[in-house]
Amino acid sequence: MKRIPVFILLAFFCLSLHFSAAQEGGGAVLTGEEPLQEAAPAPAASAPLEPPPAPEGETVLQEAASREAAPEEAAAESAEEETIPEELEEALVEDRKIVQFARKFGIALAVIVGQILLIWLVWQLFKRLSQKVIEVKGEKIKPLTIKKIRLLTSQQIIEIIQFALRIVKYLITVFQLFLTVPIVFSLFPATEKLASTLFGYILTPVKGIVIGTVTYIPNLFTIIIIIFVTRYILRALRFFSVQITRGKLVIHGFYADWAEPTYKILQVLLWAFTVAIIYPYLPGSDSRIFQGVSVFVGIIFSLGSTSAIGNLVAGLVITYMRPFKIGDRVMIKDITGFVIKKDLMVVRLKTHKNEYVTFPNMIILSSSIINYNTSSDEDAEGLILNTEITFGYATPWQTVHDILIKAALATDHVQKNPKPFVLQTSMDDFYAHYQINCYTKEVDKVPAIYAQLYENIQNGFHEAGIDMTVAHYRVVRNVAN
Repeated sequence: MKRIPVFILLAFFCLSLHFSAAQEGGGAVLTGEEPLQEAAPAPAASAPLEPPPAPEGETVLQEAASREAAPEEAAAESAEEETIPEELEEALVEDRKIVQFARKFGIALAVIVGQILLIWLVWQLFKRLSQKVIEVKGEKIKPLTIKKIRLLTSQQIIEIIQFALRIVKYLITVFQLFLTVPIVFSLFPATEKLASTLFGYILTPVKGIVIGTVTYIPNLFTIIIIIFVTRYILRALRFFSVQITRGKLVIHGFYADWAEPTYKILQVLLWAFTVAIIYPYLPGSDSRIFQGVSVFVGIIFSLGSTSAIGNLVAGLVITYMRPFKIGDRVMIKDITGFVIKKDLMVVRLKTHKNEYVTFPNMIILSSSIINYNTSSDEDAEGLILNTEITFGYATPWQTVHDILIKAALATDHVQKNPKPFVLQTSMDDFYAHYQINCYTKEVDKVPAIYAQLYENIQNGFHEAGIDMTVAHYRVVRNVAN
């Protein structure tokens, strides 16, 4: 089966040779046309033997009759001479047309068979390539992984490669067919104009693309140079950002946590400026359609990103306000947790119960923020933890103060200096309110500190033999009717 296209090509080649030989034979017959035209008058030249001389009167009559019949005979002879070559020429022209048509038909058939064979070879080649890709699956094709995140498995990569091979195969086949049809049509006069039209469909776009590419090369070099300069400026900014973040480069009044967001802002602005410079050099930038699409995309982006732009601006404000930083323990809208993420769009907290809460920057900008870490800085005394208890007036307040202070000092992570202190916040009808205050810089351990402080307070009063329960009194009057 694989040799059939070869035999077909040989058969059509022999047929083409046969048609060529037939055309040459027709040309030889045609060259014999002139001798035939010269030999045609020969019968008229061979006159019969002269009769014996006639008498004078008869001679005169014969001469007169011959003069009258001569024109008619000459006309008949010339008509016969013209009819024979015209019929012969028409026959030869018809034979030549048949031979030419047969030859062109053979060429067209050979071109079609050749293209079929070529398409078959292309398909076989891509079939082999597809099989080869499957064979090297485990050896050379590995999963696509970026920073320990698997994006594509080996099987998915193979499927993508096979899909790309099929697309290329179909494109090559379509291109071959699109070339074959005009070539075949150009062989016959009836379809020659159609062939020119089809070739125009191919050559005109290709010519336009080639000319456009060549004329666009200077602008392309300009764009490449602009992007190259922009990238190196960004590398320099990135270097300074990293040095400031690590504390190796100190700028007075510029905090280290400003370096990364400032770099991102400058990166966006620089790329926007680069796009504005490159825009006139882009192909089609002068087109009204291109400009209209750009304006339409800009309007859609503006209308659809109102809240996003608001969060972005709020993120910039929060960044340079510095109300907190990564790792701080804060309270936002009655939710207390540690800041684990802060960018230009959102802030994310992790609570003590391992709950993750995300706040848009617009909400944070319009809310009150309590940062517990600012009290734990080196130059600060620490965060003050406090809790209240109530005791009746029968218990001396000095005893209550001593027990509370001892309980606070016995609690882990509570500072000895400044010393804990007690405040008596109010005096009700049956008891007084006592508030114990102590300092700590371990703000990430506040829940554990409170738990231990409560335990120490209970133990202190229990060891002192003081009941922490407070009696409540109610007066009930019995009013007689």
